[in-house]
Amino acid sequence: MKIIWQNDLAVEPSLLSRLQAAADCAAVTEGIERPCAVCVRLCDDEAIHALNRDYRGVDRVTDVLSFPLAEYPAGVTAGHADGIIRELYDDDAEACMLGDLVICVPQLYRQAEEYGHSPAREAAYLTVHGLCHLFGYDHIDPNDQREMRTMEEKILSAVGLSRDDHSPVSDETLLALAREAMERSYSPYSHFPVGAALLCEDGRVFQGCNIENASYGLGMCAERTAVFKAVSEGEHAFTAVAIASKGTVAWPCGACRQVLNEFAPHLRVLVTWDGHVEESTLDALLPHSFGPEKLIHE
Repeated sequence: MKIIWQNDLAVEPSLLSRLQAAADCAAVTEGIERPCAVCVRLCDDEAIHALNRDYRGVDRVTDVLSFPLAEYPAGVTAGHADGIIRELYDDDAEACMLGDLVICVPQLYRQAEEYGHSPAREAAYLTVHGLCHLFGYDHIDPNDQREMRTMEEKILSAVGLSRDDHSPVSDETLLALAREAMERSYSPYSHFPVGAALLCEDGRVFQGCNIENASYGLGMCAERTAVFKAVSEGEHAFTAVAIASKGTVAWPCGACRQVLNEFAPHLRVLVTWDGHVEESTLDALLPHSFGPEKLIHE
């Protein structure tokens, strides 16, 4: 899912990463097949207090506000309303614009401390809760509330953040995220789009796509794009990578195998193309590898 950011204050990159991962998993779990986007404003107490008062008539600070652009029939949510989603297409965003989320960062930190979990988890939950409202879920009626809570838990589990914080990201979700990343490929020369979804030990997922260049030699593979994104945000422990392509299978190239081996020599490798899925391990794809452990340090 494309996020159009409006950050009123400085925010830790790890929170932005969690927000993005939660949004990507939310769209996949809901079953939205079209590229979609959402505007996310990260603000302070004063700003969300004013919005809450002006738009909801509630004169206090809150954690997250949702402003959906779609009106769904009763009992219908975004994953079952392709016609409605199609009408939300925005030329500037090059995606279907679902609406706006406003998240209060100071309140996010207060609630994380109150509930005894990390700010990253609270950021993911607030994002998922807000997106569920944009998808057409609500929690006023008890039955609707149960349905919304079920979807929230399903999304949080997909991103590796269920209530016990130990629910793994499923292979199905990881493959879907790789396919989604593939759609963002910049491959005007080879016309061979590839997407990757790299699963971290802590449940985060980093996506990457292949990015080509007119000089040819300066292009970058999807797998290395995902790895470099993860490492740049402080993550070095990976458990699986999913790679998606079209027309033929795309196992990692030699350079990508070597880069992945630097961090996870026993990584599970999933590949998918045209409805097919195969699995291997990095040590099977790169036997007799050379890694950090082979270097002699004085």
